[in-house]
Amino acid sequence: MDEDRIKGSATDIGGKIKDTAGSLLGDSKLQAEGKANQASGQMQNAYGSAKDTAREAADTLGEQVDSLLHERPMVALLGAVGVGYVLARLMHR
Repeated sequence: MDEDRIKGSATDIGGKIKDTAGSLLGDSKLQAEGKANQASGQMQNAYGSAKDTAREAADTLGEQVDSLLHERPMVALLGAVGVGYVLARLMHR
């Protein structure tokens, strides 16, 4: 679990506490701060979740490439040559 997810969840919970306290005390400023903290925490949590997803996808892709290199080295070589050719054509234009 990404550190941003943990911090975001903590900020969200703290914001809920402030929001509730502000509501109970009739303090609209405290309540607004709580709502802002909740939104900030939710955004940070979403950012951490996206980082986790990207990290998992990269790990999976890395495992698939490693598997391809070991199981079918000629296919991997031909793929690398093809990618190199396409990049050379794109850069030559």
